[in-house]
Amino acid sequence: MPIENTARKEPRPGLIAAKPARKKEPRILAVIDQHGCTGCEACIVFCPVDCIEIVPGADFAQFQQVVEVDSERCIGCALCAKNCPWDTIPMLDYAEGIQAAPSLTLKSICGQKTKSDIEAVA
Repeated sequence: MPIENTARKEPRPGLIAAKPARKKEPRILAVIDQHGCTGCEACIVFCPVDCIEIVPGADFAQFQQVVEVDSERCIGCALCAKNCPWDTIPMLDYAEGIQAAPSLTLKSICGQKTKSDIEAVA
């Protein structure tokens, strides 16, 4: 039985939602700790399902950007985590990853909850 994605706060934007759906829920999930992410994009090159999105900085696309894993597309292959030069991509049990993602996410373009969403509720 699939686990509900409680990390989602709104629908995925059109261009991201248009990407093909994964076939089944993975055992583990990549979650990017944006507190340590430099936006170097090294992980994007290794993702076989194109589920890592660039989250631009406030004013300029290349300034203070980070990346984000679309949790509904990640297949749990761990290639991004193995190739992250900053070790900011933990591979977590799927349910644990869904629960932990909002606390590690500072900015989202995939419609997922962020740290500020959690703090607003508390």
